[in-house]
Amino acid sequence: DDTVMTTLSAPATARSAAPDVTAVRAWLIIVALMVAMTAVIGAATRLTGSGLSITEWQPIMGAVPPLNEADWQVAFEKYKQIPQYERVNKGMSLPEFKAIFWWEWGHRFLGRLLPHPRKCFESAAVGKIQIQ
Repeated sequence: DDTVMTTLSAPATARSAAPDVTAVRAWLIIVALMVAMTAVIGAATRLTGSGLSITEWQPIMGAVPPLNEADWQVAFEKYKQIPQYERVNKGMSLPEFKAIFWWEWGHRFLGRLLPHPRKCFESAAVGKIQIQ
C-alpha cells in the first residue's frame, strides 16, 4: 500500500513543479501572433516597395522614428541618395515617403520585439521549473 500511495502522490508533486500551463499557453499565443504580424507587415513592406526606405541601420537609435519635420526631411534626403529612389520612386513626395517609411519601421520594430516574449516567460518561470 505504501508503494501505491507514493506513486499516486508523485504526479501532484510533479504538477506543482511544472510551469503554469496558462502562462505557457499565453506565451505561445503571443509569439505566434507576433510571428504572423511580422510576416504580414513584412509582406506589406515588400509589396509597397518600402524595404529600403530606412537608409541607415542603427540598432539602438533606429528604434526612434523621425520626430519632427526637420528629421523627416533629413531621412527623405538620405533616401533620395539610394538607387531605389532613382529606379522606383523618383519624384516621390515627403508624405509618400512617410507612408513607405512607416511600413518598414513597423517591420523592424516588430523584429526588435520578437525575442522578448521568451525573456518574459523565462523570468516568470524562474523557480517553477525543476530539472531532475
